[in-house]
Amino acid sequence: MHQTGKTKVAIIGAGNVGASIAFAMALEQSASEIVLIDVNAEKAVGEALDINHGLCFLGQMAVYAGDYSDIASCDVIIVTAGMNRKPGQTRLDLARANVAIAKEITKNILKYYTHGVILVVSNPVDILTYKIQQWSGLPTGRVFGSGTALDSARFRFTLAQKFNVDVRNVHGYIVGEHGDTQLPLWSATHIAGMNAEEYAKMHEMPFGDEDKAKIRDDVKQAGAVIIKNKGATYYAIAVTVNTLVETLIKNQNTIRTVSSIIDGPYGIKDVAISLPSMINSNGVERIIEFPITPEEEKQLRDSADALKAILDGVSDI
Repeated sequence: MHQTGKTKVAIIGAGNVGASIAFAMALEQSASEIVLIDVNAEKAVGEALDINHGLCFLGQMAVYAGDYSDIASCDVIIVTAGMNRKPGQTRLDLARANVAIAKEITKNILKYYTHGVILVVSNPVDILTYKIQQWSGLPTGRVFGSGTALDSARFRFTLAQKFNVDVRNVHGYIVGEHGDTQLPLWSATHIAGMNAEEYAKMHEMPFGDEDKAKIRDDVKQAGAVIIKNKGATYYAIAVTVNTLVETLIKNQNTIRTVSSIIDGPYGIKDVAISLPSMINSNGVERIIEFPITPEEEKQLRDSADALKAILDGVSDI
């Protein structure tokens, strides 16, 4: 499925996230064709037109509003549609509402699907990834979710601020649920190739359990802080998803923490969860199983169990 010529991406949902992904892709010229599909057809038309009006400064590409029949021949199908959590709504209530929406979307995708990867961005991303993978019947890994790819980016940013280094020299992973039970893999966190703890020691910087807990909590609460201040998060997820699209289209074998159904790593099975994963034009090619500490492994299993409890609560949809 490695593409060399024309590349086509569908974005289902032209809200803040879907439109921002289309804009990020236009800036980077990541595909030759982008189709926006939304139940509010006028919104999709407006977003496509707004992006088109800047193309003379970016490059030639086709950006247009369409419908599910345009799914045919797409290399990547991005699902961003869904409801946001309302005040007082439980996570399970939101999960049930969005699982029902995702089921309808999957049915419509499959009517016209020819090939390509389905990339799930809507929340709760781990639950929807699991269900869409099941409903689609596609090979494992052909459906995956953005998962904790954004959380890992937030983690790297927070560490870069802490150590006052270029974020590109910081490597680390947030794994597990894209949500409350996520965890950082401190054992695999590096600054300029050195383990973060060693780096801190060498530069005589405080980096104890309290510092780590604060970083973990700041990353976990980052989305909520942005929502409190501006109402929604969409720029960073758009950039993150664009990098995933480039990886898929260019067959790059990039390692990112994305969510897919896993079967065995760390003794976890039958749940979609984020782990460092090699991604290429087939989707998730394989999970990279790091040597992690027993404590990290326990937290990861707890995270998987929390997701399984939500899956049980939506099993009838």
